[in-house]
Amino acid sequence: MSRIIVIGAGGQIGTELVTALRKIHGNENVVASDLREGCPPLLNDGPYVQLDILNREAVRNYIIENKIAQVYLLAALLSATAEKNPDFAWRLNMEGLFTILDLAKEKHLEKIFWPSSIAVFGPTTPLDNTPQHTIMEPTTVYGISKQAGERWCEYYYNKFNVDVRSIRYPGLISYKSLPGGGTTDYAVDIFYKAKAGEVFTSFLSEDTALPMMFMEDAIRATIELMNAPTEKIKERSAYNLGGISFTPEQIAEAIQKRIPEFKINYLPDFRQAIADSWPNSIDDTAAQRDWGWKHNFDLDAIVNVMLDNVKI
Repeated sequence: MSRIIVIGAGGQIGTELVTALRKIHGNENVVASDLREGCPPLLNDGPYVQLDILNREAVRNYIIENKIAQVYLLAALLSATAEKNPDFAWRLNMEGLFTILDLAKEKHLEKIFWPSSIAVFGPTTPLDNTPQHTIMEPTTVYGISKQAGERWCEYYYNKFNVDVRSIRYPGLISYKSLPGGGTTDYAVDIFYKAKAGEVFTSFLSEDTALPMMFMEDAIRATIELMNAPTEKIKERSAYNLGGISFTPEQIAEAIQKRIPEFKINYLPDFRQAIADSWPNSIDDTAAQRDWGWKHNFDLDAIVNVMLDNVKI
């Protein structure tokens, strides 16, 4: 059985991805890795290693010595956090990618998953049903790094036959792990306020529509993409991935079906400008065509699962 490592396993995506991969491949074959010294409680049913993706030699040595075959590279600084520390965000988001791409180029790895984002798009991109191939002029450090990363992934595939696969994730919603500083985080935070009986203040305006997805769909998409036959993968930059789109007002109304007394107000901050540069909705026809992608969760389903499971 090929060994897998998830780098950045303690984040919002990583926690659930490790759990899903261990169910498929066995606990001992999926290594969780993160910056923190101790293993996060949700991941203590299998191997854990503390690694800093910026420590190139330590990462290389671990992967080579432990005969790792697949890497899921999730370590990154997300959109809102990256704007506060752009130099570090660029370094973290790019240098780690080169470390892993070079390992595959040298034939130490069989396959790589690297996540992109809807942040690669910008204000000049068509906002509605944003196509797979379109204008990409991102205005955030996170988006710039993800766009550059897509180009490098495609380059390493074309020049060195590196099997690297990627998804442009929309905003992700989960009750199992907290988000890490993204512009779509409001769509998780809102459920905690609703369950606590508190008024929620949205940092985006009521009519800001953004592509969103329930985490279970995103994890399934990631694994389906990685399991797809090589000849099916036509996009070596990153695939558009569509789920649903909604505004803060629409998610509040969906919550009010369950909690009629829930209240929301709006106080847009610097994240509004980031959201305004992103698409309203995504066309993921290429993913549907190439590897059979289809989302399962609509807004009401997401709201019901979140309200049933969020703990305060």
